[in-house]
Amino acid sequence: MNSKGYRLTRRPSLHPWAPFLSLIVNFRLIYDLCRRDISGRYRGSMGGLFWSFLNPLLMLAIYSFVFGYIFKSRWQVSGASDPHYSIVLFIGLIISNFFSECSNRSPLLVTANPNYVKKVIFPLETLAWVGVGTGLFHALISSFALLVVMWLSGTSLAWTAVFFPVLILLFLPLIAGVSWLLSAIGVYFRDLQQIVGMVTMALVFLAPVFYPRSSLPEEYRWLLSLNPITYMVESARGLILWQQFPDIQATACYALVSLLTAWLGWVTFQTTRRGFADVI
Repeated sequence: MNSKGYRLTRRPSLHPWAPFLSLIVNFRLIYDLCRRDISGRYRGSMGGLFWSFLNPLLMLAIYSFVFGYIFKSRWQVSGASDPHYSIVLFIGLIISNFFSECSNRSPLLVTANPNYVKKVIFPLETLAWVGVGTGLFHALISSFALLVVMWLSGTSLAWTAVFFPVLILLFLPLIAGVSWLLSAIGVYFRDLQQIVGMVTMALVFLAPVFYPRSSLPEEYRWLLSLNPITYMVESARGLILWQQFPDIQATACYALVSLLTAWLGWVTFQTTRRGFADVI
């Protein structure tokens, strides 16, 4: 434990619960780094944190104009009222932007912080949690913007929306695992950042963010389930708009995959970190 009260671990365990134990043990450090990351991103701008609220609204306006007005896109759900396309789109964007922001930053998490790599006792694995925390902050701001848009448009908020935070908790291990995996590979393969940017863009457009699953031919709809964003987007819309709970079996499978991804990413990061200092 250092002078600031941070408990720094030198040799993290490779047990399945180790990623979450690291979050608990180093929570104060992660919180301080997240706060510094968020404040540093908007430091010097006149709008400050207001940009984190305005950006998703501007993006929503553009997408709504293109897909809702020009292409006349509509979203219909059997047995439910036809919601405003902008609301349905915004929910999908909150999930997809959360995933994209964390994934796109991951390849540079280690290489952008060489001073941390040289500090032997610094827990480098916390950098992934910092990226997840920053992305979660922007997702929360976007969720508040969603409530404002729903209120202005007269869209009702389903009572099942109270379970939306629980749904996000299932998403966090998967994002953290992807962050550990990409940050470790990004140290040795610097072109990874460009590849990840293209892959995340493809995942967003190959998920039911801008269109419903029903718009695809029935024989190809199952392919969307391979996309890690699909389950989260569809489940979030069901909870927030239509009082629909996710399928229990699908939720259990997603939770298992999320936890497994976190552990595999953690193991990859811990087994390759010994060479970080030599490469950087």
